[in-house]
Amino acid sequence: MSEHFDTVVIGGGQAGLAMGYHLSRARRSFVILDENPRTGDSWRTRWDSLRLFTPARYDALPGSRYPAAPWSYPSREEFANYLSSYAQTFHLPVRNNRRVTRLSHNGNSFTIETDGQNLAADNVVVAPGWDRKPKVPAFADQLSPDIRQLTAGTYKGPRDLAAGPVLVVGAGNSGADVALELASTHKVYFSGRHPGQIPWPIDAVAARPLTLAVFFAFSHIVNLNTPAGRKARPHILAHSGPLVRVKDRDLVRAGVERVPRTEGAKDGRPQLADGRTLEITNVIWCTGFRPDLAWIDLPVTGPDGEPKQVRGVAKPQGLYFLGATFQQSLASSMVNGVGRDAAFIARHIAARAPRPANALGNAAATVRPEGSAAPQ
Repeated sequence: MSEHFDTVVIGGGQAGLAMGYHLSRARRSFVILDENPRTGDSWRTRWDSLRLFTPARYDALPGSRYPAAPWSYPSREEFANYLSSYAQTFHLPVRNNRRVTRLSHNGNSFTIETDGQNLAADNVVVAPGWDRKPKVPAFADQLSPDIRQLTAGTYKGPRDLAAGPVLVVGAGNSGADVALELASTHKVYFSGRHPGQIPWPIDAVAARPLTLAVFFAFSHIVNLNTPAGRKARPHILAHSGPLVRVKDRDLVRAGVERVPRTEGAKDGRPQLADGRTLEITNVIWCTGFRPDLAWIDLPVTGPDGEPKQVRGVAKPQGLYFLGATFQQSLASSMVNGVGRDAAFIARHIAARAPRPANALGNAAATVRPEGSAAPQ
């Protein structure tokens, strides 16, 4: 007989852990399934020099403070270690090396098939990370085979590139980080629609009150409850949010050359919107990602492959998604914003099927008081 839980959370990254925290506070029986060997490994596989583009004061999950100077920028390894310690501190029931191969519904409950065991659940929260499959344009296949092509997910560092110029396609925060890093070793062209930027250094002492106001706006103003948020959402989904840490002037000083959008290929070379072709030897596609939901055996995705959901609530009843870009606000896909969306889903689960505290079983977690620090 398969194990049965009130809720199964699929994905053990920051979204899944935030969900676990709120389910524990709601006294629910749950388990978190993570396909990685260690909690935090999804961050350990990103490019070597990656640092979060938000300061540490915005990089904590609910119930904790990030264990670093508030205006420092954690590295990928530091943040991965924080996620591991967060799960341990709050005794979250994470099961590693559990890859989900199929999610279905038998009319009474959900069936979660893994490569090791099947589980049953009344509720399922799908939080596997929205950066699973890179969005690479179809014309990439028309580029010459002598051009080395990488994505933001496969790029690890300058050593991955061939000698010669590099075109970074995608002008969001990841693209800006990669372009700035490569400028010291390569001629870099930076292509894409400018998403705007926070115009001041966000960690500058004099500007910190403005930075606090901006991040407040990301959560509480630029969201689905306001006209401004609803107007901004389509643009952000089509492109990206504004540049936060890296600024235009940083790219100019480093010698990065901004060029128009890359719209096709001609004679094996990338062609820009102004008709020019670029003689380059490398392309890095920082053009975003989409989720990999092919394992969900339920009619939950639209024509674009994105799940059909409202604030994370989907159909059939009891199915939820967490961690999507602008799920509720501009902050939804940021570390400091996912906890708010997780709390909303936890309340929805509790309202749908209240369960007494003595129904916890041995799969639920024990949380420390709000505000306690999780050690790194």
